[in-house]
Amino acid sequence: MAQAVEEWYKQMPIITRSYLTAAIITTIGCSLEIISPYHLYLNPRLVVRQYEFWRLITNFLYFRKMDLDFLFHMFFLARYCKLLEENSFRGRTTDFFYMLLFGATVLTGIVLVGGMIPYVSESFAKIFFLSNSLTFMMVYVWSKQNPFIHMSFLGLFTFTAAYLPWVLLGFSVLVGTSAWVDLLGMIAGHAYYFLEDVYPRMTGRRPLKTPSFIKSLFADENVVDARPANVRFAPPPVDEVHQD
Repeated sequence: MAQAVEEWYKQMPIITRSYLTAAIITTIGCSLEIISPYHLYLNPRLVVRQYEFWRLITNFLYFRKMDLDFLFHMFFLARYCKLLEENSFRGRTTDFFYMLLFGATVLTGIVLVGGMIPYVSESFAKIFFLSNSLTFMMVYVWSKQNPFIHMSFLGLFTFTAAYLPWVLLGFSVLVGTSAWVDLLGMIAGHAYYFLEDVYPRMTGRRPLKTPSFIKSLFADENVVDARPANVRFAPPPVDEVHQD
């Protein structure tokens, strides 16, 4: 069993493995009171006035207490982060890293701006950690790039992957958790999907091209993806459509 888990962990692509490891270590550290969540949460005032810039990163690593909800989000993080990195971003580690950086920036910006808008500022003021939102963004992007895959929710009903974010959002509402976290992830995910997939098709320009200084942070990858650029938008063959 331990060997199987170790092998599964080693086979993860670098970004997925790094993020999952950091998230688990951070959350366990807080549960054991080795680390205090008060030193990790997003606080714009402390970032600007006390130069605690690490909060811009650490608020994406803490997934609250170790419970069923934590396991639920770790599953989604490991599954959809890996699926994106191994398929849509195969051989493009820098582009995948840039997608996460873009999503984190958009989420942070929304919370900061939302905190200054009357009537909704109180709701945004209660958002201290954006880890769940970033995970939901990855789920949203994956669903947009694989809309025809059939899925099942707890064995109760089936649907195509295009509706996965909405199914999860509805489930969050049913169990009484805040829908804001999921909605933020959907907004960030749609912003990336539009700028990376839709807008270039409309104009021929790609505004989210990964900067060269980010590419220099990673080793060169020589993996060639021979799929046509628009294959993700076409229905898959019938014998490949069932993935539960």
